Amino acid sequence: MAEKHPSTVARAAVPANRRRGGDIRVLLSPRTVGATAGFMGSLTLAPGEYISEHYHPYSEEYLYVVAGVLTMTIDGHTVEVGPDHAVLVPIGARHRAENRGGALVRAVYHLGPLAPRPDLGHVDTEEPPHRAESQIVVGDQA
Repeated sequence: MAEKHPSTVARAAVPANRRRGGDIRVLLSPRTVGATAGFMGSLTLAPGEYISEHYHPYSEEYLYVVAGVLTMTIDGHTVEVGPDHAVLVPIGARHRAENRGGALVRAVYHLGPLAPRPDLGHVDTEEPPHRAESQIVVGDQA
């Protein structure tokens, strides 16, 4: 039997997905490391940025805030999540993440289990933020 080696992915090596707002990077996933139970990544929000409301029909989402204060609205209930705190978003719960403060928010997220297909894993319920071409992009802070 072949020996298995740990798989690592550097945040800086993954392009930011800004489609729904903020800086979302999928680090460990079926595509990047062959994960089979879920996927994990990082979220960075500059002051005033947000991730538009959506839900996951098959997955729970776990968010752990590393820095800043993340405002989460989950099924109409708002909670402030500060550094070294975590929040659970249940399967099917509409949720939106915002940075209402003055400092950069850095968080780690994990979703699991996986949806049957990637295109079924995420349902938008709010129009994503419109970004001007000239908007300043938050660079890597790692």
